[in-house]
Amino acid sequence: MLLHGRGTDENDLFPVLDFLDPDRRLTGVTVRAPLSLPPGGQHWYGFMRVGHPEPQSFFETFTTLTGFLRALSDELGVPWGRTVIGGFSQGAVMSYALALGSGRPSPAGLLAMSGFIPRVEGFELDLDSRRNLPVAIAHGSLDPVISVEFGREARDLLQSAGLAVTYHESAMAHTIDPRVVPDLQRWLSETVATAGSRATSTTSSAAEGAV
Repeated sequence: MLLHGRGTDENDLFPVLDFLDPDRRLTGVTVRAPLSLPPGGQHWYGFMRVGHPEPQSFFETFTTLTGFLRALSDELGVPWGRTVIGGFSQGAVMSYALALGSGRPSPAGLLAMSGFIPRVEGFELDLDSRRNLPVAIAHGSLDPVISVEFGREARDLLQSAGLAVTYHESAMAHTIDPRVVPDLQRWLSETVATAGSRATSTTSSAAEGAV
């Protein structure tokens, strides 16, 4: 599942689905952001300042997306634990929130391109239960919209919490570097291949704890 950036729509990332899964072995889904805001296009939340989404619109979208994901999981018959979520820019921000937010289950993997982990009053991360979660971060060192420091900060925070982080930084602006696509393809293939074994291990551990 991919979430688009600010000011575009779900069609923007259709080509990325093919880049990441050229053999079309997976079910690819893109989602349209719910807000129509200036200067045009669709938005996931109102802009306040980089790193800090506007709280009300962020939480409203977060609630809408969690409901949509539950319904989609039921419709496709694919549990969240076997779903890889990712996005670009604002879409990466919401992907971080949905994958790492407190009270949320862990997905199969997280792909964040040119985004940041959101800082919003009342929103908390749960990294303790995400140990070994595969995360791929890609960011341009010349990004004038969302500084590369946000990508580096996310990498360091998640690595220190025990998540399995793959990090790509290249001399690009606010865009997806085509040179990192082969590595992201491999990351996605490996993540999907191991998702079943991780889910089984988690279920077994939970059952042992209950006993």
